[in-house]
Amino acid sequence: MGKRKEESISKPGSHKRQRQECTDEHSDESNEEDSQSSPDSNFSLLSTVGEVGIIESIQLKNFMCHSMLGPFQFGSNLNFVVGNNGSGKSSILTALIVGLGGKATATNRGSSLKMFVRDGETSADISITLRNQGRDAFKPEVYGSSIIVNQHINLDGSRSYKLKSKSGTLISSKKEELIGILDHFNIQVDNPVSVLTQEMSKHFLQSKNEGDKYKFFMKATQLEQMKEDYSSIMKTKQNTCIQIEQGVERLQELKRFYCERKERYKSIGFVNDMRNHLEDLKHKMAWAVVGEMEKEIQPIKEGIRAEEGNTEKYVQKLEECQVKVNEAEEKYKAIQDKLVTISEEAQALHPQCISLKADVQARRKALNEAEALCNRLKTELKRLGKDDEQLRKRIEELKSSMIFSSANQVSEPEKLERQRKITHLREQLKAFHDEEIMIGQQVDQFQQAIYKCKEEHARLRREDCDVKQALDAKQKQLRELKDSKTNTLKRFGPHVPAFLEAVERAYRQGHFKCKPVGPLGAFIHPKDAELTLAVESCLKSLVQAFCCDNHSDERALQLLMSKYYPHGFRPQIIVNKFQNKVYDVRHRGVYHPEFPSVLTALEIDDPVVANCLIDVRGIETVLLIKSSRKAREVMQLNRPPKNCREAFTAEGDQVFERRYYSSDYLRPKFLSQDVEAEISHLEKEIENKKAQLTASQQHLCSIENEIRQNEDHLHGHRRHQKDFQIKIRTTNAEIADLENMEEHQSVDICTLEDEAQENKGKMESVKKEMQQQSKKMEELKNTLQVAEKNFEEMKEKIHQVEEIAGPIKDELNQADSEVENSKRRLQHYEEKQKEHLACIKRHKELLTAKEKELEEKIAQARQIYSERIEVSRTVKSLDAEMNRLRERINSENDRHGNREEIVQEFHDAKERYEDANSKVKNLKKFIRLLEEIMTQRFKIYRQFLRLLSLRCKLYFDYLLRIRACSGKILFDHKNETLSITVQPREEDRAALNDVRSLSGGERSFSTVCFILSLWSITESPFRCLDEFDVYMDMVNRRIAMDMILKVADSQRHRQFILLTPQSMSSLPTSSHIRILRMQDPERGQRTLNFRNRNDKEEDQ
Repeated sequence: MGKRKEESISKPGSHKRQRQECTDEHSDESNEEDSQSSPDSNFSLLSTVGEVGIIESIQLKNFMCHSMLGPFQFGSNLNFVVGNNGSGKSSILTALIVGLGGKATATNRGSSLKMFVRDGETSADISITLRNQGRDAFKPEVYGSSIIVNQHINLDGSRSYKLKSKSGTLISSKKEELIGILDHFNIQVDNPVSVLTQEMSKHFLQSKNEGDKYKFFMKATQLEQMKEDYSSIMKTKQNTCIQIEQGVERLQELKRFYCERKERYKSIGFVNDMRNHLEDLKHKMAWAVVGEMEKEIQPIKEGIRAEEGNTEKYVQKLEECQVKVNEAEEKYKAIQDKLVTISEEAQALHPQCISLKADVQARRKALNEAEALCNRLKTELKRLGKDDEQLRKRIEELKSSMIFSSANQVSEPEKLERQRKITHLREQLKAFHDEEIMIGQQVDQFQQAIYKCKEEHARLRREDCDVKQALDAKQKQLRELKDSKTNTLKRFGPHVPAFLEAVERAYRQGHFKCKPVGPLGAFIHPKDAELTLAVESCLKSLVQAFCCDNHSDERALQLLMSKYYPHGFRPQIIVNKFQNKVYDVRHRGVYHPEFPSVLTALEIDDPVVANCLIDVRGIETVLLIKSSRKAREVMQLNRPPKNCREAFTAEGDQVFERRYYSSDYLRPKFLSQDVEAEISHLEKEIENKKAQLTASQQHLCSIENEIRQNEDHLHGHRRHQKDFQIKIRTTNAEIADLENMEEHQSVDICTLEDEAQENKGKMESVKKEMQQQSKKMEELKNTLQVAEKNFEEMKEKIHQVEEIAGPIKDELNQADSEVENSKRRLQHYEEKQKEHLACIKRHKELLTAKEKELEEKIAQARQIYSERIEVSRTVKSLDAEMNRLRERINSENDRHGNREEIVQEFHDAKERYEDANSKVKNLKKFIRLLEEIMTQRFKIYRQFLRLLSLRCKLYFDYLLRIRACSGKILFDHKNETLSITVQPREEDRAALNDVRSLSGGERSFSTVCFILSLWSITESPFRCLDEFDVYMDMVNRRIAMDMILKVADSQRHRQFILLTPQSMSSLPTSSHIRILRMQDPERGQRTLNFRNRNDKEEDQ
């Protein structure tokens, strides 16, 4: 108990006063003496003392059965009013409700105020003092720090108010002022959560009906009042809508009646006035005809003047076009001369390139021969070195054996035999030398053959790679063609169908003002299949192009293309205003009796596509001639047909007046109508390419085999060459051995030394020759590098010249197009000038006829009215008005009536109609505004209901845990029920019990938890609770008291008044807790009659 002032109880939701909060997530087990904390979170609230709205004191006089009670001074936080039954505790609560303007029925102790007047007295008085301090005070400059509310109740049931300041000065006696004070302080005396009487508790809280608990929750949170207000408003709205419907029907009747009276009112003019007006209209009619004729003539005159003024513009345009034609022709001539010069330069470089290539090959051959000779010299040097070593050894052996010369005499036959063997060996040695030379020559031949085969092998590899690339391209084209059998759009690319679907989606989403058209080739179909290649050669990339109506659509289409087309392969986008019909090109299109133009040779599905091709490619000026010979005759031998710029042959060749270009296309790719034939043709080409590839690979294999064979032969001959060198050395050694067997006296050591010296000379000679040969090889290598460099530079130069020629050809084509476009514009303006002059002539003839007709109309008008009248109205309107006047004059001649009655009926009908129309409009406006407001209000109401229910659930669950219980509140907003389930012991959570199955003390404890939960979600400066601990045992009473003390301690800004028959002696001593003890009832004290009646009802 000692820690109550230091701790506070957690409360979900916000408080009216600003308080500091802190969270503690630790869960502790504590006994009854310790403070309880939430298992989820514990909010420590820094509270302040209540400043406004709390009850400082209350005094009763002649109220109920008490002659005088009070004054009772209440503390600002927790107050206990204790006393025995009949001591007046409930009277204080009843007086609080009635004294602050509550109804008698809200107290559940009487149905009328007069029942609260003590028997034998004429009136009763209630005085309540409310605190009025701080920044939220109500008119502090008027009332001061306290507001005194005095209520006087008469015996007849009437009552009066006196609102006084702290000093006792009367400020107001109006109930509206009291209502304003209560609203400002948020005091709700009829809210059971603010003031809960015993009867209200029994009716709602102790009731077993879940609907009653839900009503109690709704009443406590004032959601019930909000709901009733909304229902009343919606009923009012329905009634208003019915009134509007009735008003609209009534308004139609009033309008018909008003229109009838209005027409009748208008028709009562004087007939003579109408006849005079009719005569005036006739005069105006005559001159109005003249005026309209003059107005018709004036635009014709202005048009003629404007057209005559434009004549000079056409002359200037023709001169400008002629200048542009001359400039374009000069530009074309200059580019053509430039191209001829570059072509001659390229032709001149080709012989030099061939000569440099031959020089490179010759120098490479010489280098190979020098390398072979150098290798032979190395081999010879090695052999001479070994011979020299053998000679030196022989000389040393002879010198060492000189001492034995006399003992080693050999017979003559043996000498002859050795001489014969030496001769035979020398002959054999010569044969070995000849064989070695021959094998060396063969090695050189094999090396040359291997070099040539490798060059041929590299060339064939390049050709093989080109064939593979061509084969892959053909196979890809074949796949696209086969795919196009099911979807023709795939001929323009495998991604085109998906791209067109994306364009369609973007158009439906509003990204395009007009849906782009494309690819253009999908909309054109050659009438003659033989001219398909010619059409494709003419249109080229335009077959895959797209057309947009405006530049905004062009930017959107470019953005979309970036997602489907790789960079550098996006088709062309043409911006051309969309029109629903094809241009009339009869005056500027080519016509030939035998050959069609591209425009006439095509069936074009969309006029936008036709107009686009006319503007961009000029297809109306291009002829299609199947035969090349005929094309040359039409375009070059004779003057080309009128308006004809160029022609295309069936092979795709392009024919101009002064030149002829062969086509790069062999077969049509996009526009062919016979897909099967194209597929068959492509399959044959693929077979040919495969056969070519197979032959090429076979040739490569044969060359590789030949290279391997030559290399094998080369290695074999080199082995033979080494074998012969070994044989030569062996033979020389045998000859030396045989010669060594001569008698030592006859052996001439000088001869061997001479031979060794001669051998050294040969070695020096071979070394010098090798050095010369190495220098020669270096020179040959350098000259070969120079020759190869010159050859590469020449090839690069030719390549550069060809690269320069490519753009110049494009410039030439562009210049030719400019020439043709300039001529076409010149022809266009010549035709425009002819049309312009013919138009002027037609307008002048029309003007002459109109002026003659005008003179006749003027003569007729003068006969009707001699003076000219200026009329602003049209002939048609005058004629219509004249007809109406005649009809009205005729009808008025047949009708008679009282004028004053007609005028009065008209004004009355007008007033009623305008009044009803204004009311209906205002009601409709009100209903629209009401619907908007109520929609928002219903939304907020549902949000309040959900949030308050959630806060109540959370707080109730936490309070039950203080007693180691578990439970929950179930809201059913649809069926408007509230059920409370509780499990008394924490150990057994198997099932939650309804409060009806609990003991009286446990049920009272759960009721207190429910009340505290409702306190947590409602705002009021004070809370009153009558006999809260009834039916509780000591344990539950103590737990409930602890919870209430914690709530009060955590909410110092609120006041709590608790009524109980208990002594409250166990409460701790605190400045925040005040106990008011009521005196015991006097013996023989009188009671009110309705108490007996209520007691009987309760017993029943």
